Amino acid sequence: MPSHLTLPPVAGSNLTTSSSATLVNGANTNGSFSLAELDGKDSVEQLEILNNQLVLENRIKEGAENLLNMQLDDSLRLQVESELDMAKDKISAIMKRIDIQSSRAKAKVNAAGTAAGKRKVGPAYGSTASIKLPKDADDISGEDFRTSLQTANNCVKDLESLARAGMLPSQTTSTSSSSSKMNLHPAALPDVNVQRVEAMSRLIQILQRNMRVGYELNFNEVLHAVLPCLADKCSKQCRAAAYRVIRHSLVDRERVSRLGEALDWYIVKTLLRDNKHAIEKEQAIKLIRTIVEVGTERGDSGTRSGAGVIPLSEPVMRALIAVAEHAEDPFRLICIQTLAEILVIDIDLAARTDTIRFLLHVLGEGPVEITPILASVFLHLVDSPRTRAYIQVGTDLEMAISAITDAYGKGPDHADRMRGCAKVVQLMLRTWSGLMYFCMDDMRAIRSLIDTLRIPSLDTRGIILDMFFDLLNIKTPAWYQTFIDGRRLTMYRKSRDAPENHQEHDTEKPNHTLKLTDQYLALLVVILTNAGLCQALTSMLEESTTGTNLSRKATLLMAEVLAMANRVLPMSWAAKIQAIPDVFCMATDYKDGENRIVGTSTISAIDSFNRNRARLELGGPVKGFRLRANSVEDAVRRGQRQVEQVKLKMSMQMDDRTFQASLLETQVMTSKDYAKWNFETLQELIEGPLLNPKRMEEAIKGTRFIRRLMTFFHPFSHQFSDVRRTRQNIRWVRLGCSLLTTLMASPEGIKYLAEDQFLRQVKKSFAQLDPFNGVPGSDPIFSKKRVADTLTYGYLEMLGTLSKFKDGIELLENENIFTAFYHLSELRSREDLIKGIVDNLDYSIDGHPRILLSKALTSSYKHIREYATSHLGALIHASPTANAWTLRLLLTQLYDPAPEVCEQAVQCLQEACDSKDVLQLVVEMQPTLDHLGDIGAALLLKFVSTPVGFRFLYDAGYIDRAMESWFNERNLDYVVKVEVFLAKVFNFSNVLDEDESPPDFDGTVPAHFYGEMAKTELGCQVLQEKGHFVEFAQFIRQHSHESEDTDLITKLKSVLWAVGNIGATDGGLHFLEEEEIIPAILEIAEKSPIPSVRGSCFFVLGLISSTSQGAEILADYHWEATLSPLAMPSGLCVPADVEKFISLPSWTPTIPKKGENRLLPPTAEYEIEAMTAIQNLANTVIANAASRSLARIKSRADTRSIFTSPDMFYRALHIISTQRYRLPVRRYIVDLFNQELNQDLVASLADAAKRLKASPSYKPPKDDTIRMSIFGRIGKSRRPSESDESDEDGSLDAPPAQTVPVPEQPTISLQPMKKIVGFAVV
Repeated sequence: MPSHLTLPPVAGSNLTTSSSATLVNGANTNGSFSLAELDGKDSVEQLEILNNQLVLENRIKEGAENLLNMQLDDSLRLQVESELDMAKDKISAIMKRIDIQSSRAKAKVNAAGTAAGKRKVGPAYGSTASIKLPKDADDISGEDFRTSLQTANNCVKDLESLARAGMLPSQTTSTSSSSSKMNLHPAALPDVNVQRVEAMSRLIQILQRNMRVGYELNFNEVLHAVLPCLADKCSKQCRAAAYRVIRHSLVDRERVSRLGEALDWYIVKTLLRDNKHAIEKEQAIKLIRTIVEVGTERGDSGTRSGAGVIPLSEPVMRALIAVAEHAEDPFRLICIQTLAEILVIDIDLAARTDTIRFLLHVLGEGPVEITPILASVFLHLVDSPRTRAYIQVGTDLEMAISAITDAYGKGPDHADRMRGCAKVVQLMLRTWSGLMYFCMDDMRAIRSLIDTLRIPSLDTRGIILDMFFDLLNIKTPAWYQTFIDGRRLTMYRKSRDAPENHQEHDTEKPNHTLKLTDQYLALLVVILTNAGLCQALTSMLEESTTGTNLSRKATLLMAEVLAMANRVLPMSWAAKIQAIPDVFCMATDYKDGENRIVGTSTISAIDSFNRNRARLELGGPVKGFRLRANSVEDAVRRGQRQVEQVKLKMSMQMDDRTFQASLLETQVMTSKDYAKWNFETLQELIEGPLLNPKRMEEAIKGTRFIRRLMTFFHPFSHQFSDVRRTRQNIRWVRLGCSLLTTLMASPEGIKYLAEDQFLRQVKKSFAQLDPFNGVPGSDPIFSKKRVADTLTYGYLEMLGTLSKFKDGIELLENENIFTAFYHLSELRSREDLIKGIVDNLDYSIDGHPRILLSKALTSSYKHIREYATSHLGALIHASPTANAWTLRLLLTQLYDPAPEVCEQAVQCLQEACDSKDVLQLVVEMQPTLDHLGDIGAALLLKFVSTPVGFRFLYDAGYIDRAMESWFNERNLDYVVKVEVFLAKVFNFSNVLDEDESPPDFDGTVPAHFYGEMAKTELGCQVLQEKGHFVEFAQFIRQHSHESEDTDLITKLKSVLWAVGNIGATDGGLHFLEEEEIIPAILEIAEKSPIPSVRGSCFFVLGLISSTSQGAEILADYHWEATLSPLAMPSGLCVPADVEKFISLPSWTPTIPKKGENRLLPPTAEYEIEAMTAIQNLANTVIANAASRSLARIKSRADTRSIFTSPDMFYRALHIISTQRYRLPVRRYIVDLFNQELNQDLVASLADAAKRLKASPSYKPPKDDTIRMSIFGRIGKSRRPSESDESDEDGSLDAPPAQTVPVPEQPTISLQPMKKIVGFAVV
């Protein structure tokens, strides 16, 4: 024990006398430390002294705290407490001085300097922190756990002492001046708030910095210390800090359960406050979200969604809903999102508190930015039988489409809301749960959407048509608007290079490519047409005989639906839709001229659209079809080629006079200004007559034409090299390449090029950048600016042109151009030149170009290697044959240390292996691919799909390892991957952010290991030996109707996808036949209670139908496959009975069970009247009268006491916590009561809750006639004071008259009116 804390023998000891000396006044009694000692010392010494003194004062404080735990008399305990307070004051002053010195030292070290107000809070209050050096004045991460825990406990004790000080009455005497914290005057409350905020901020920093401290702290002590900081008398910053402390202390579910109801009323009161208390409301909402996240008691791992239990009370939920309902509240959106999360986790709690009703209202009314999220939440609930029982068919989710179905009469201002609603409808109809839900009750919801197209006066029907365009994934190019405007489509012409683009497009992928999106769209087309889409569009056409933009847009949609039906639907379905009987009936209606005009115009427009579609679309014909050899376009192309060949032949046979005239016409020999040259004549000469060796010799020796032209291209002539790089001037680069090609076509040209200065000057230009040649020039030809802004970059293209010829390579070698390239490839700052060299060199001839490419592939700079790898992949893709040297270089890139380069190489190799020749060559090279991991998974699957590759991987032991991996884990990953990709593809415009790129997935079925394995005979044999398929079949039969266990449902989907991919091959279909698993899959597709499982079966059946035999088997079960014109299956199929597939079984809505939370009724008449008025505030019709009644009651001296009663306050809180009240009304009710929320009031409320709670068996007495209603008191005449119009309260002076109990009569008694009607008596 420190000597100065020993028990003093006399009252005037050092302990007492030194208590008046404080660190602030600088007294230095009995060796006390003074700040004056720091004068004249540098910052480092000052920090060292302060930290040493801080350690000493902490020890004094610890000794005093230990003494207080002993049994001491009152006077001695008072002295020890005084010494403890003084030590704490010293610690606080030292800490502030350390902060000042540290910030000054840091400002000196850091030239930029940081503002003092932005520096971090110093070490925790009362901590034994190590010495802080100036260079890391704010670095307190080195604080060990024990010190952090001790500091946190000190912060908690400080908060407790401040709480005790706040509860003590004002005192005027004190043993020590340093103990003034314990004698709080009301004017000192702001200082107490500041001290509380500082203490809580230090505690929060410790909890954020050291997670372990949060687990070791005594949570009950923390809660006991923090709850007083939530009182109304505290500042909003203090209450916000208190919420933060509680939030950071909630580390597990057990602590959340210990919160109990002590915090509920504080949170309710906080959420009632206005926007001036935003900082406090924000922390309260964050605390609620933490309680949801940490405190949720999850069910078994196998239960479905909504099986958790969230420890939130009904008062807090009602308060959160009130904030979410208030349109002007800044926290409205986050409250709605929080309620949506609660709905997903604990649907029972949401149902009890009417959260479902409120979120459905938001789904229908907005705000628009939150509705897609809510739609996803409710679709998630529909996917499970247990949770969708809380939703009523026909009234609940149908609110999402109310903005469209109720659009009639709303005016143009309603258009924005309709667009938002259209996005939600697209999202819902593009999910299995949404589609099947809207198809219930004979597709009533979908029919109501379509029927809005039949309203002639609805001007916003264009939005609905746009919705169907987006829903069916119909792209709308620019020429669609021309069609809608009624102009002729012949004004559009296809681009000149479109045929070439089409041919390249056709060779990119095989013709028969299964798309999951097409499979889903096929079903969607069937459903929409069954719901009357074509009939609704026809009714739009009948509105006008002349045609409007809206009717032409409807015609366009009908044409697209017919084209899509022809492409994705079986013949039987497509024929029904293609018939469009209503249109043909109108076209053949000779009795009604208007109908006939409309019908014939529609058929003509659809026919014109179909004839011009292939010509107008830049994308060419529909994928899966090739250009016909006898097409008109092919004849045009052949004619153009013939004309070009004839022109070339004629130009090469030009006579001398014409040739000389052409040379003069170019103006090359008469002017050095290139702007005056005739470019067209010059180009025709170079690409025509000069290809003749005789003409070339004449141009070289007989005229100055070639010399003048080559001088233009010399770098140091500063003609070509100084031309600005514009779209118009790029033609001179092409002319230079053509000139070099023409020169290389004749011996005289090669000889002239060897003697000309062109290559020598290019070499010298490169030498200007070569670090081996000394200091570079001030303005080199190939500077970055010149390459970017002038035609200097064209020299690289010209050199690349020379590298296409063997003689050209010799010229480049003789002039040491390749040596310059080798040196340039080492320049890190000239990435543009290196990429230009790699891009423009020709690699068809073995030699230096290939060496340069390999050098770039192994460059020391990662971005160069990545670019060169991409270019190498493009070379392989463009090559018609498999080249061993390119594949060998690409395989080398698989071992690059950078994962980005490896991934790029794998992607290029995967695309190249689409060719069997390339795959054969790659397998023969036997690359090692095990090191690639997940990056090389797709490439390995490509190997598995071929006999040669499968044998190679089987011998390497990869097949066995992969089978075990897929059987146990990767099957599940495949399901997640497919479902996420489908969600992104279908909901791309609605879900993704603006800065997020489109998904790298076009709807094609991703490769599956079992499916690729079944493509080879050896793979089927291995699959048979392993017995995996038998286990798959048993699992499907065993868990076909699972509806609760999430893990089993996910595994069922994974097994279905594995079986479907196996059945999609000719070799794997016999596995399905042997196990007779197809009927089981069909049963799941038609009877599973989970819509997403049905959807998986739908896609799986499409996979099975991708073989001819599989299509025949499914046809026996009334599932029709879509066939190509050559009767080949396309991998798409739909059921003959769509209703059977899309119909969900009906259910009985679940009514939430609300607990017995009734209160004993009040006995006094005015209490009854006040509670009745508070209840009436929930009714907007009589709310004004109720508020006037409450004002009268509060204004009277004999009745205003009820607004200071804790019992009545609890009754009011109970009412607003069990019924729906708007936020301003809730605020008004709480403000009526003159109650300051603090610990005492919370305790009183808890006591009132116990006393006033009615037992479940309680029944109100029948003879109680003093009951209030919205009409007044039942059983008594209405008094003037109860009138809605009167504000008089004179009748409230008299006590209530004694009434005699009478039998209870109904409030209103009605008798049926009797009237006898008969025959008159004559």
